[in-house]
Amino acid sequence: MSEISSLHEPVLLERCIEILGEALQGDSAILVDGTLGLGGHSEAFLKRFPKLVLVGIDRDENALRLAGERLAPFADRIHLVQAVYSEIPEVLEELGLNLADAILLDLGVSSMQLDEKERGFAYSFDAPLDMRMDSSEELTAARILNEYKEDDLTQIFKTYGEERYAKGISRQIVKIRSKSPFTTSKQLTDIIAKVVPFIPGKSSGHPAKRVFQALRIEVNRELEILEETIPAVIEALKIDGRVLVLSYQSLEDRIVKQALVAASTSSAPLDLPIELEMHAPVLRLLVRGAEKASEQEISHNPRSASVRLRAAQKIRNAA
Repeated sequence: MSEISSLHEPVLLERCIEILGEALQGDSAILVDGTLGLGGHSEAFLKRFPKLVLVGIDRDENALRLAGERLAPFADRIHLVQAVYSEIPEVLEELGLNLADAILLDLGVSSMQLDEKERGFAYSFDAPLDMRMDSSEELTAARILNEYKEDDLTQIFKTYGEERYAKGISRQIVKIRSKSPFTTSKQLTDIIAKVVPFIPGKSSGHPAKRVFQALRIEVNRELEILEETIPAVIEALKIDGRVLVLSYQSLEDRIVKQALVAASTSSAPLDLPIELEMHAPVLRLLVRGAEKASEQEISHNPRSASVRLRAAQKIRNAA
């Protein structure tokens, strides 16, 4: 278990416990960890709240297996399910559980997935162009690179990766694949390095970072699923239940922000003399804007450098 624990340092752990813990004081309170990963957050909650019932959800079968080993001491209080987090209401219903008291979403790719070379998530070493969080799915990064039209590749890199040189990269991909199909990450990083200029002192990070992010999002339909998730989360929460989301890039955070703000804002027309219950907010925001990690946290856990934390409490059921 110690080896598994060393693979995953939970981001903003104490802050997550502080915010969600307010909703987990009762007997048999239910916490849904919609992005279980290696179970770092879940383990801490199970230790801190001895009567807590955990529902751990992940798309990655390998993550569920490893988290199951880590959380084995709590076997009588956990339910681990392979699913996507937009399916939280269905998972709770299938388990015969009531609505959740708290829901945690730690978005993006996990450190375990980045470290497993054969998964192809990382640009720092050569690996098959896979990038699937759920290995049973058919679409891989290689298929996208070899089969998508040039304009579609450009759109993906520009929209999901915010890549300035999307068109040039796509043009080179189409040119190269006509001679030899893409199979490994090095083939892609070599092309990107030739197209994206590196300016000493100004360029930051690996030039392939944005394209790899875009491919991962497309392979796993991450933003599409996330857009479906916040309404599903609100549906799955009890009154006074809390949701907390950790995002690591602007596209994710924008979706979360818009959904939470919309649900915490009255929908009553401005000229309506009184606010009817059907127009009242469903959520109350628990933090102002998006919280970032402290310098101390970042030095201890570099993965927290880009995190944005948002949280809300359910105050009524939607009409």
